[in-house]
Formats: sequence, C-alpha cells, structure tokens
Amino acid sequence: MTQDRVAPTDSRSQAALAVMAALLLYITLPPRLIIGPVWFAPLLVLLLLIPLLIVAPRRDWSRRTRVLGILLIALVNFFNLVSVLLLIVAFFHPELARIHQPAQLLLTGAQIWFTNIIVFGLWYWELDANGPDARARAKSATHFRNADFLFPQMQVAMMSEGASCVDLDWKPEFLDYLYLAFTDATAFSPADVMPLSRWAKALMGAEALVSLITIVIVFSRAISLIS
Repeated sequence: MTQDRVAPTDSRSQAALAVMAALLLYITLPPRLIIGPVWFAPLLVLLLLIPLLIVAPRRDWSRRTRVLGILLIALVNFFNLVSVLLLIVAFFHPELARIHQPAQLLLTGAQIWFTNIIVFGLWYWELDANGPDARARAKSATHFRNADFLFPQMQVAMMSEGASCVDLDWKPEFLDYLYLAFTDATAFSPADVMPLSRWAKALMGAEALVSLITIVIVFSRAISLIS
C-alpha cells in the first residue's frame, strides 16, 4: 500500500511530559541509588530535550534531529538502568543503600519500576515503523511500512474494511505505546499488542526482565525487613 496522504505530524508534547516524569522519579530516589550529584541527570536530559522542543515541537524532523531524540531516550534509560543495578547491589549490601524501612523500599522500587515503563514506552514510540514522522505520513496504521507492532485496531481493520467499531484511519500515539509498555511490565509477555520484528521482541524481553528483577529484589528485601 502507498502512503498517499500526509496526516498531521505526531506531537512530541506527550513524550516530553513522559521524559520529565521519568526524570522526576529518578531525582527523588534515595541518593545512594542515583549516579553523581542530583542535578547531573536533569542537566544532561534538559540539554537534549530543550533543543528538541524548540527545533521540532511537532516532529517535522531531519534525520539528525531524530538521532538526538534517540540519544535522549538512551540517556534516560541509562540512568534508570544504573538505579536498577544499584538496587541489586543494595540487596546484597543493605548498608550501602541505607534503606531500612519496608515502605521506603516499596516506594523506591515503584519509582524505578514506573520509570522503566516510561522509558520503554518512549523506545516503542520512537522506533516503531521507522519512527513517529514516518507513521504520521501514513494514511493509517495498516499503511505503515516495516511495522514492528501489531495493534488490535490494525487486525480488525485488516479483517474487515467495513468494521464500524474501529476508525480505519486510526494510528497509535504515545499513550498507546505507554500502555504497551505497562502491560509488558505487568504480564512479562505481550498482551493485546504483538511484536513483529526481532528488535521489538528483544526490547519487550528486556523490559520484562528489568521489571521482574525489580519486583523480585524489592519484595524479597521488603520481606526480610519486615521479618
């Protein structure tokens, strides 16, 4: 199918808010679970985010600008991964993290877990079907070239062109990818959205693994603190 009609570009506002939320969750972690001074991560993230919001508020980007967006997500992902690794270290050496209350530990684990969901939601949004700009130029989701995820709306539209329950011009937005990340983090497997490409399967597997490790570490340590 041809991409014969250009749709409005995908707004970056939702993704930018998600980045800020992930940053807030990170900087409010216990000091022993973040890297460097508390201002270090916000400074690096904002140095990338602010130029992107100024230059390309609605995703009419050059190739170089998209690379900058990918670097931004990778940076947020790096900081969250560091927190996961430090949480694992704290499991074996509790005195390093200085988290001695079960409630504080559960809150800390929830912050890392939700940040993981946001980060992978950003990855799915940025990389699916050659990126948001390419998706915006497609007539509908069934017209995506190199689609990496198969959404239920796409399946219904392909099975019946006359299905009144689905908008035939439907295309996924950031919240759809955030929901995908949430279901993968809770079910440790695909729910209603199926990965099609190998990289999509690898990313979903990585997200599920980080989610599982975080949950196991937090609950194991919390139980030991209670007992």
